[in-house]
Amino acid sequence: MTSIDPQMRGADPRVAGGRLTVDLDALVANYRQMAERSTPAEAAAVVKADAYGLGAGPVVAALVAEGCRKFFVALPEEGLAVRAAAPDAEIYVFNGLFSPEAASFYREGRLIPVLNSQTDLAIWEAHGWDDGDTPRPCALHVETGMNRLGLTPERTRILAQENALTGALTPQLILSHLACADTPAHPMNRQQLESFQALCALFPDAESSLANSAGIFLGGEFLCDVTRPGVSLYGSNPVNDTENPMQPVATVQARIAQLRQVPAGGTVSYGATPVTRDTLLAVTATGYADGYHRSGSGAGVPLRNAVPQGACGFVDGERVPVIGRITMDLTLFDVTDLGPDALQVGDLIELIGHNMPVDDVAMACGTISYELLTSLGRRYERHYVHGGDRI
Repeated sequence: MTSIDPQMRGADPRVAGGRLTVDLDALVANYRQMAERSTPAEAAAVVKADAYGLGAGPVVAALVAEGCRKFFVALPEEGLAVRAAAPDAEIYVFNGLFSPEAASFYREGRLIPVLNSQTDLAIWEAHGWDDGDTPRPCALHVETGMNRLGLTPERTRILAQENALTGALTPQLILSHLACADTPAHPMNRQQLESFQALCALFPDAESSLANSAGIFLGGEFLCDVTRPGVSLYGSNPVNDTENPMQPVATVQARIAQLRQVPAGGTVSYGATPVTRDTLLAVTATGYADGYHRSGSGAGVPLRNAVPQGACGFVDGERVPVIGRITMDLTLFDVTDLGPDALQVGDLIELIGHNMPVDDVAMACGTISYELLTSLGRRYERHYVHGGDRI
């Protein structure tokens, strides 16, 4: 891969308020690790929500080059974007069919729907596409404990009997979702596995898939035939209370728009957060419209319980705290301890990256890395690193 679609470049770097750098080499390394952990199963890749906010086109192209042949998205329009970067891949769409008209999207992109309900089954039987001699290829989502989407065990058994007679559908993959895989000792994991195995036995010709990123670390029988790593590919720790084995992929930086002095006793931002010393502020041109959540606002703002002091940035070798409330387009950092001449307008403060792990930032915002990454806005200038070079 030697080029990036200009649409993926984001904002013009001359005027952008921040920078998002996506390390595709780290992404590929994370996929390689998850593929090795998945052996003997095949590792697919979950690239929904524009590859967790990092750009489906470049991400999918890098994964295809590494050998990934199966991808999962949430919606058919996402599937069409993946198809453009992966012409020969199997692309599964989690959220199923909303109407008969939706079937045309699947036909156009040779997308494989994940059928979640009786309605999905009926629509696909009537309007699905045929792959040569294979009638209406699909995946079946079976319910094992999440009680979200999915066919009930009873409906799954009926379908297995009916389809054995009619051959109206070709289930290529049976899947379910683990509710508590990020807590390895949770008894729900084993309960779901046993329920899933019983339902998979009804479709002996189909592959099976149960493990998400955290499920892969459960190993053994949980791996089934196909694993579905998602957030781990993008650098987040998939298992609670463990050291993160994944490489950071996204680096988010905010540009300093102004440096200003506030005397002790002054106040900053909405709600008038007081400052208790003479303070040097770095006013950066990134805010919650860019995915830097308001709940990460500085100490004294009653928006979260997990990390009372709020979020921090990293610049000039030091962590610097957010001060006051994060606003739509601007965030304030207390850079007093760096000295009066350390920074200047136009410098960048790291919000997420090697020095500010995405899981730590998410905790400071009272959320999870999934939400933080998928919230990244389109106002960043975007850079992609591949083969050690910025492309």
